[in-house]
Amino acid sequence: MGKKVAVVVGGSVAGLACAHAAAGAGWDVVVLEKAAAAAAGGGTGAGLGLDAQSMETLASWIPGWGLDTATLPLAVDLNRATDSETKAARTLVRDDGFGFRAAHWGDLHRRLHEALPPAVAVLWGHQFLSFEAHGGGVVATARVVRTGETVDVTGDLLVAADGAASSIRRRLLPDLKLRYAGYCAWRGVFDFAGKESSDTMTGIRRAYPELGNCLYFDLAHKTHTVLYELPRSRLNWLWYTNGPEPELTGSSVTIEATDVMVARMREEAERVWCPELARLVRDTAAPFVNVIYDADPLPRLSWASGRVALAGDAAHPTTPHGLRSTNMSVADARELGRCLARWGAEEPAAPARALAEYEVARLPVVAAQVMHARRLGRVKQGLPVDGEAEGFDVRKATEEDAVHLLRQRSMPFFGDAPAAADDGCV
Repeated sequence: MGKKVAVVVGGSVAGLACAHAAAGAGWDVVVLEKAAAAAAGGGTGAGLGLDAQSMETLASWIPGWGLDTATLPLAVDLNRATDSETKAARTLVRDDGFGFRAAHWGDLHRRLHEALPPAVAVLWGHQFLSFEAHGGGVVATARVVRTGETVDVTGDLLVAADGAASSIRRRLLPDLKLRYAGYCAWRGVFDFAGKESSDTMTGIRRAYPELGNCLYFDLAHKTHTVLYELPRSRLNWLWYTNGPEPELTGSSVTIEATDVMVARMREEAERVWCPELARLVRDTAAPFVNVIYDADPLPRLSWASGRVALAGDAAHPTTPHGLRSTNMSVADARELGRCLARWGAEEPAAPARALAEYEVARLPVVAAQVMHARRLGRVKQGLPVDGEAEGFDVRKATEEDAVHLLRQRSMPFFGDAPAAADDGCV
């Protein structure tokens, strides 16, 4: 009997992480990804924060990860209140033991792809269409984007890592809908290579002196921003703004902003934020908008008698406020790999038993983290939570309020997500 085959749908960070984990468990892996090729360099996407557990896992897959210049420290989690009239900032709560690392999405994706072992084949330009599960395995059907032909890929296990708008999840849970959070995020990455002495950079380092070591959250009335430094001379910023749900086309939650939208946003930044941050926003090329969604926790993570598993944002669409999306994806992959390895790549019942353990280990963790991130986002945006008539008012907030409401380490399972029991769950 040959090695078992895992078919992974989605070649983003979650999909490539699952490919690494399954290959490490002794499985062959085929990844289906509709993009024509791997992203070159770090220009795609934006910044992300990685916890210690993710850093350790990624280092086991990517040679030199954490020992090179691919990440910068986020040792400090700092929440501040900004007075939009005076532009003065005051500290609400500071955590010097945060211990995350900052990376660029494109850099992480590229490194994961380059480090894939020989057991993994990535089929670029293959758009997933459908799957059929049977007693002996699964068959995934994909369309070759370049030619339009359809191909079938047979495996023993299907891993749905096809993002928050997962078509596989929609088939399995047709009544589960994404929930609009009530706000969108303007995002930008400012490249300051060769501009360290510019007015923009000298100003922003004066206003945010711990950049390169600190995750800054600035809260104003019913809005907040995030700012931190990325490797290779880049600053990552986000600005969350409340409003009605925009109309989207297709499955993407990203909006390419028009010149008029950008001009209005920059004008509003001048009104709300300190001049240094407003200037950074003004000088950032091509800012874009993410529409923020999550979903209520899923009732399960595996289907079809242990032949189909959900992972990454397909398994737990979440708001970004706990820096959980990538970290949960890496943790999903790590746990999936552990469970597959525990049951062996040649054991006939391995997929079903492994996925049962995977679900038991991950479901309570991701459910708690998704709901906490939802609450944290509403608090920071001044939106009502827990049936309250009024939301959090940062203008009146005390340090005691902030410690309980705003710190990142209040996230459930902040330090370490539990693994499946060594003696199994089935």
